[in-house]
Order: sequence, then structure tokens, then C-alpha cells
Amino acid sequence: MQQTVQFSGIIPPVSTIFTADGALDKAGTAALIDSMIDAGVNGLFFLGSGGEFSQLNTDERKAIAEFAIAHVDRRVPVLIGTGGTNARETIELSQHAQNAGADGIVVINPYYWKVSEANLIRYFEQVADSVTLPVILYNFPALTGQDLTAALVKTLVDSRRNIVGIKDTIDSVAHLRSMILTVKAAHPHFVVLCGYDDHLFNTLLLGGDGAISASGNFAPQISVNLLQAFRDGDLAQAAHYHQTMLQIPQMYQLDAPFVNVIKEAISLCVRPVSTHVLPPAGPLDEPRKAQLKALLQQLKLC
Repeated sequence: MQQTVQFSGIIPPVSTIFTADGALDKAGTAALIDSMIDAGVNGLFFLGSGGEFSQLNTDERKAIAEFAIAHVDRRVPVLIGTGGTNARETIELSQHAQNAGADGIVVINPYYWKVSEANLIRYFEQVADSVTLPVILYNFPALTGQDLTAALVKTLVDSRRNIVGIKDTIDSVAHLRSMILTVKAAHPHFVVLCGYDDHLFNTLLLGGDGAISASGNFAPQISVNLLQAFRDGDLAQAAHYHQTMLQIPQMYQLDAPFVNVIKEAISLCVRPVSTHVLPPAGPLDEPRKAQLKALLQQLKLC
């Protein structure tokens, strides 16, 4: 029986809101979740890069996953990021996400070590075999130092039915096109989601499925409206929203990592939230806050 597409559309990578002492701010995170669901997103992805998973320990990641799944309460599908450098921990977190009620997991390739193709394939297959949940691969070569090629991804999808998609966070239309033409052509149920705001329109035009991109935290209406216009066949209106999406990544250059920028933008455009970030990230200074506010106002986002 033909599998159907899952997890398509706009699925923001949710920022984790923390209190000033680094604990999960449940009220702030809940309010952010509600605002995105109210804006019409198609799902939510927790504990990705913007969720600061790399600054959290295993117990903290489990607690945040449990809170997020419970608060969303089946209103939209929930994806939980479970990847990392340690395969045993990834499997533990993946099984925890399944037991907690997640709809799927998102698994980044191991970083620090460069991993041979055979070991990389084995890693993803072991994770996929450890759960019955759908698995979305997470390609972010700028941070991991290693690209998941379309050929490698096709090998994985050929071998495991529960590997159902990819978050392709790469600034390359050619890479997205190759993923769609190589993998999605062979497996129509396979979901190709871009990770950069300014590639959403390109991804849709090429036959991809949507985006998991940071602006969904502070301006979900732009990507939601772009997707709806595209689905309605109104390419002129979609292009109008695309013009805004093209400008948004400028703000991500204000600091590294830019998790602080996203939280400041949430506070400016959505509602006041704690902008505390976990080290080694730090607070955004006042001059950069002013630059961010000016850019958001220029784009009419706040």
C-alpha cells in the first residue's frame, strides 16, 4: 500500500524559553506554542538547534519533550529532536519521545567526528530500528561538518520504511532539487522540508513539502500565508511573501549562535518572553537589539 506524506507544511523549530536561572520557563514556552498553533502552523519541532538541544543534558531534553507533547495535546503533530554525538543517547531519547507520545523524531547526523558513509548509514538504521515512530533526517552540514547527500538519503529510505523525510538546512537550491529528484521521485511519500526561511518558495516550486525554519517563532504568518497562496495557485501572492522571507535571514547574522536573536524577535513581534539563552550563547547587546528592531519594523513584522 502506498504510504502517504506526513509532516508537510510549516513546522516551526520552537525556541525553548528559559528562566533567568536556566530552568524551563513553562508559561513562556506554552504561550509561544499557543501563538504558533493559533497562526495556523502544520506542526511543531522541539529540541532542534533553536531549541538549544546541544546545551542541554539528557534529563533536561526528556523533561522539555514531555512538557511540549503534553501542552500541544494533539492539536498539531509534534516532532522531537533526538540526535547528537552519542548513538546510545540518541536511541534512548528516541525511545523516550515515542513513549511520551511524540508523532515523530528528527535526527541530526553525529558531529565532531567525521563518520564514514557505512557508519553513518548504520547509525541512522540503528536509530530507525529502535522505534516505530516516523524518522526525519536532519541535514545541517554548516554545523555538523558533514553533508547527507541525496544518494545516501535514498539508500536509507530504501532500507527503512519509517525514514520518511528530511530537514535540509543547507543554503543550496541545487541540494534541495537533488533531494527531491533523487529521493522523493523514488519515494513520493518522502518529505523534503527546507531549513532556511528564504528557500521555502524554491522548495515548493521544486516539488518539496514545506519548511522547518526559524521565522515561524516570531513571524509564522509569513510562511503560513506563502504556503497557502502557493497551494491556491496564486504565485504572485506567494512571491509577495517570498520577498519578505528573502530579507529575514539578515537578522541571523547579528550574533552566533543566533538563538538570542530569535528570542528577542519573539519579544518584539509576538509577546514578551524571557530571552535567556544557555551558554555558550549569550545575551544580545543593546546596539544589536536596535538593529534587530529596525529590521523587523522595516519588514513590517512588528
